[in-house]
Amino acid sequence: MSIRPSRPRVRITIPFGVIEPLFALVDCLIIVAAGAAGGMIYQRALGGTFADAGFYAGLGLVASLAYVLAAHFLGLYRLNQLLEDEQDGGRVWAGWCLAVLVLAVVLFLFKSGGDASRGSVVCLFALGGAGLVLSRRFGKRCLRSALLAGTICGRRAVVIGSQGELAQLTKGDLLVRFGLDEVERITLPRSEAAGWSSQTPLRLGETLMKRVRDAAAEEIILALSWSNPQDMEMLLDQLRVMPLPVRLLPDRAASTVLRRQASMSQRLYMVEVQAAPLSAVDRMVKRLLDVIVAATSLVLFTPLLLIAAIVIKLESKGPVIFRQHRHGFNGKSFVIYKLRTMSVQEDGGTVVQATKQDPRVTRVGRVLRQTSIDELPQLLNVLQGHMSMVGPRPHALVHDYEYGSMIANYAFRHHVKPGITGWAQVHGYRGGTPRLELMKGRIALDLWYIDNWSLILDLHIMLKTACELIRPRNAY
Repeated sequence: MSIRPSRPRVRITIPFGVIEPLFALVDCLIIVAAGAAGGMIYQRALGGTFADAGFYAGLGLVASLAYVLAAHFLGLYRLNQLLEDEQDGGRVWAGWCLAVLVLAVVLFLFKSGGDASRGSVVCLFALGGAGLVLSRRFGKRCLRSALLAGTICGRRAVVIGSQGELAQLTKGDLLVRFGLDEVERITLPRSEAAGWSSQTPLRLGETLMKRVRDAAAEEIILALSWSNPQDMEMLLDQLRVMPLPVRLLPDRAASTVLRRQASMSQRLYMVEVQAAPLSAVDRMVKRLLDVIVAATSLVLFTPLLLIAAIVIKLESKGPVIFRQHRHGFNGKSFVIYKLRTMSVQEDGGTVVQATKQDPRVTRVGRVLRQTSIDELPQLLNVLQGHMSMVGPRPHALVHDYEYGSMIANYAFRHHVKPGITGWAQVHGYRGGTPRLELMKGRIALDLWYIDNWSLILDLHIMLKTACELIRPRNAY
């Protein structure tokens, strides 16, 4: 008798954001079905046929749209209302009566009252109302079961706050009230005599940043007292390096008042104190452009890459592809690919920027660098998702550490993926930056690009890059 290991069951989760649309969709289907059924039942009772079932289903569709709007404004689709045990049949019937009244007005305005049987409309009203009440009770029961089973998931969030503010927030509260799925909770240190900002200056080091990155969060949530703005400002200064939206929760005083209101979702009372550099749609559009351009370019330039590889191998010993660690999106490290143009392969703590007439650069390497052919292997980085076609150029790790402590907002460059070309490069910043002023100029252009990104801007930079390659200024 052999015992087969059981396969792990695939866990199906329901995103928090689809609960309201899902309940609204079910209500629409019930009303449309009630319209068709009401028309058929009444016509059949009179000895007629089912020929007008489509017409009455259309009436149900009009009524369903009116009901969904009314139910939304009555707060019937809010998650905290759906999870409560209280009977809300009265509000359901109120919204349904309003929807049927809207249907009657529509029939009058379009002079279709004669086409619609009053008996069929009465059947629609009775069946629709009963169906809405019963389906809501059943749906609320299923929703509570799903919440207890952990099937519902919200937006992945790292919650950072003071001990007092975090004490009022359980993981369930964050999900029900704000639609947040807490994946990491970080409690700030606090002195007994004063706030943590005055007694323990917070420095979010690499360990804490790693916790935020490893959590794969979609946003950062702050739970701080609104009466201590200095705490917020100090924490925000540290969080600006993260390319995630940062939102502030209502504190204990505000939450006491907000729990009593029923007209608006408490999610609307979260304050966005830092916006994400690119929206989800923007990232999707930019990624689609990257894949199309990178894949096409790689096919076109493969013969050139093969020729360059052969020449590099014939001229000097060593690998054809040079690999070096760089910081990318959100400060995560990745390995960048380039054609080897030097006799050395520096990485880690000792990386010296190339200079004019640099003896480390080979003869073939000098040509490759001036024409930027050495950058072509980075098309593979783009396809891997580590880089973009357009974005701030990634620097060696040692230079990131060096300039990060010397230039304000340097870490903002990691709010988007690094690029093969960028706004700074088409403005002449292609080579090394031996002086601090040159690096500051490059960083200023990189930050402008992040703040003003658009698809048209990326296309403009790509076209301008092609023109810039004709005149190899500052490339050595």
